[in-house]
Amino acid sequence: MRKQSLTAAALLLAAGAVSQVAPLAGFDTSSARGEFAREMAFDDLLSTRNIDSTIKELSAYPHHTGSARDHAIATAIADRFISWGFKTETEVFYVSFPTPRERVLEMVAPTVYKAVLSEQPQKEDPATAQAGQLPPYNCWSPDGDVTAELVFVNYGIPDDYEQLEKMGISVKGRIVLAKYGHSWRGIKPKLAQEHGAIGCILYSDPLDDGFFQGEPYPKGPFKNAWSVQRGSVIDLPTYPGDPLTPGTGATKDAKRIDRTEAANLLKIPVLPISYHDAEPLLKALGGPVAPEPWRGGLPFTYHIGPGPTRVHLKLVFNWDTKPIYNVIARLTGSQYPDEWILRGNHHDAWVNGAADPCSGQAALLEEARAIGALYRKGWRPKRTLVYCAWDAEEPGLLGSTEWAEYHAAELQQKAVIYINSDMNARGFLVMGGSHTLEPFLNEVARDVRDPETSASVRERKHAVAVLASGVDGIALKDAISQKTIRMNALGTGSDYSAFIHHLGIPSIDLSYTGEDAGGEYHTNYDTYEDYRRFKDPGFEYGTTLAKTAGRVTLRMADAPLLPFDFNAFCQTVNGYTTELVTLVNQIRQKTALENQLIRSHYYQLSADPDKPVSLPVTREETPFLNFAPLQNALARLEKSAASLSDSLSNSGWLEGRLQQTNQGLYKAEQELLDEQGLPRRPWYRHTIYAPGYYTGYSVKTLPGVREAIEQRHWQEAGEQIGSVAAALDRLTGYLDRIRTRHPDPAPNLKE
Repeated sequence: MRKQSLTAAALLLAAGAVSQVAPLAGFDTSSARGEFAREMAFDDLLSTRNIDSTIKELSAYPHHTGSARDHAIATAIADRFISWGFKTETEVFYVSFPTPRERVLEMVAPTVYKAVLSEQPQKEDPATAQAGQLPPYNCWSPDGDVTAELVFVNYGIPDDYEQLEKMGISVKGRIVLAKYGHSWRGIKPKLAQEHGAIGCILYSDPLDDGFFQGEPYPKGPFKNAWSVQRGSVIDLPTYPGDPLTPGTGATKDAKRIDRTEAANLLKIPVLPISYHDAEPLLKALGGPVAPEPWRGGLPFTYHIGPGPTRVHLKLVFNWDTKPIYNVIARLTGSQYPDEWILRGNHHDAWVNGAADPCSGQAALLEEARAIGALYRKGWRPKRTLVYCAWDAEEPGLLGSTEWAEYHAAELQQKAVIYINSDMNARGFLVMGGSHTLEPFLNEVARDVRDPETSASVRERKHAVAVLASGVDGIALKDAISQKTIRMNALGTGSDYSAFIHHLGIPSIDLSYTGEDAGGEYHTNYDTYEDYRRFKDPGFEYGTTLAKTAGRVTLRMADAPLLPFDFNAFCQTVNGYTTELVTLVNQIRQKTALENQLIRSHYYQLSADPDKPVSLPVTREETPFLNFAPLQNALARLEKSAASLSDSLSNSGWLEGRLQQTNQGLYKAEQELLDEQGLPRRPWYRHTIYAPGYYTGYSVKTLPGVREAIEQRHWQEAGEQIGSVAAALDRLTGYLDRIRTRHPDPAPNLKE
């Protein structure tokens, strides 16, 4: 690159603004002007009509993992990429994928009822009556044949089991019935198993997702009485991917463990049902009346049990190995071919999958089509673009995880960023990912127009934050003054997991949502007809997602200096640390109050000579937890990040070192990996972000420390503080080496 361009890029980063051109991190004035012009041309190439037709085509028939239709869709996607000028290959992996052979659920006492276990076709939507549908089931449930009393456990989350314990109700040796919601589905049977249950049944209550919320499908978008949410119950917080090849790509000849050895598989059978099938089971329950927050929308009094409802649950599965097809399409970079910009969305579905995943896949394909058109007109990306259409996401992120594990060493050298999408619909921008990219994404959100309001998607999202702040004066003032929008931390549930959590590759996840309420998720009713009526009429947010992810892709491909901001990362981690200090203080205060109440009750009883009592059992007092190692490490990192930022903004500093510096910047996140992994789940190695062990999709930040505190494992909490502090110190040393022009592992790169 020319000397004057490098100097201008550095000055731009320092000044934060350029006359006549909006600031664009990593670009000088001239190249920013060219980038904006290219993005305008890119926008002009996008078509809502193409989004419409692609969703219609991809969701025309059921296409679950391992089906002939799933393979046909992968082939059709590959053909599209080839026609647009991408060098395209289909990588095949061989994964375990269980499908149901026998499903029985029947109430055997106090009356008899045999569950329907199917979703009724709707004449208004012919796709709901197609052949080839997988029936409702929970993938990765084991085979099982159990009969026992039923216990209603509300949402089946930790707080609910604490409530049951206070009420003296045990689920040991019983079958639990849990509502969908308030946590990922796989956590519910996991907790039931840990509490001694021998089976688990899941259903969606109409209070949460059904007639209580609005008109059911097909009249409206909400769950009708027959709707059932399918889905995987693999223990994603332990590890995703093929359970039989943990940490290793599932090639045809890969070494596989026995199913009984897989740490992320359940031991008790689990089955999802409709609220039509749940109603007679709940109605027959006795025992205490359910607490008010537990009650649902069905027209009777909710009881907890156990009994007199007894149910028989029998499940038998085909435990097959299936080929899966990842489509990988590339445009080779003109200057830095070994720096990869990864962009992905999955293509498999549980049934027709118009919303999940065809809406996201259609946006990705339209984005790639437009980029291919720019390429044919003469534009060449400086870095290599790698577009990925993943297979087998629904059973547990199998396609992306196996690919990432198989290519791990190469990815950790070459992958600059992974950009993910999944479902998409009408609404507001949702962005999550590595917080070194938060300022960069705010610039992208500034430059994309919302189709409903014509404001930027950042302005619209900011307006929602202001409204959500309520009438509290301080909160409202803070919300109004905050001009940027915050990036969410990433848990799991989509294809970014292997990249960020296992390999330490900077990752982001993008979608639009918020004005698309309804209950089609993972049901037979996730069809094109449902999508066009209720999810994104006009398909305008499909093109909005393509504009958003397309800008991320184009800017990362061509930025002279990669726009990573470690000051923003430090600010975020500082906030996480403050949260943990507050959490410990809250636990300490709560424990002291609980113990005071217990002792007070004991002394009242012991004053009565006619009522002998035993000594009270109190909670362990909360010990002092030393956060100083973490706080000191963070202070050192803040100083290093600020020094690096100053160096990058120093005119001429980048001369002769641009490629080496860029490689140092994008590999920096790998310093946050702990090779030992998190306690009890070594696959997850990122010390800053992970899915919660008992929350599933939802994230836990500083997870090793936070979860140890929540579980009151105080020694482990101290050890994990040390682990995070060590990771931050590794990053500090790494940034210092970049600043001194010797980042590792790229000491001898040439321009």
